[in-house]
Amino acid sequence: MYYTVGEMAKKLEIAPSTLRYYDKEGLLPFVERSEGGIRRFQESDFEWLALIGCLKKTGMSIKDIKSFVDLCVEGDASIGRRLELVRKQKQAVLRQIEQLKETLKVLDYKCWYYEEAQKAGTCAVHGKAAGALL
Repeated sequence: MYYTVGEMAKKLEIAPSTLRYYDKEGLLPFVERSEGGIRRFQESDFEWLALIGCLKKTGMSIKDIKSFVDLCVEGDASIGRRLELVRKQKQAVLRQIEQLKETLKVLDYKCWYYEEAQKAGTCAVHGKAAGALL
C-alpha cells in the first residue's frame, strides 16, 4: 500500500510541507516516486520518518540529520559514525534536560510566590524577597 504526502503527513501528525521540505533537503532517499514524479510512501517509510522527526525534536540540525541518513544508506561500514552522531545528540538532549530542570525550579518558585501573593491579595507579602516586584 502506498501513501500520498498528505496521508503520510497525517499519519506522522506533521504538515505535508514538512515532508516536502525533508525531501528537498535530501532526507528521504528511500521514498519511491511514480512515473509522474509523485512521492509514494510505504508503510516501511514510516519508521524512517519517525526517526527523522525524533532527531529533529532533539534539536539536531537538518544538515546533521542528512549526514545521519546518508550514513544509514551507506550501510554497515558507517555504524561507528552513526553511533558517534547519536551519542553526541544524546549529550545535547541531556544538557537540555538539565536546563529545563533549572527552568522548572524557577517556575515552581514563581507558582508558590504568586499563590502566596494571591492569598494575601498583594505581592508585598513577600517583602523584599528576590523577585518581589515581578
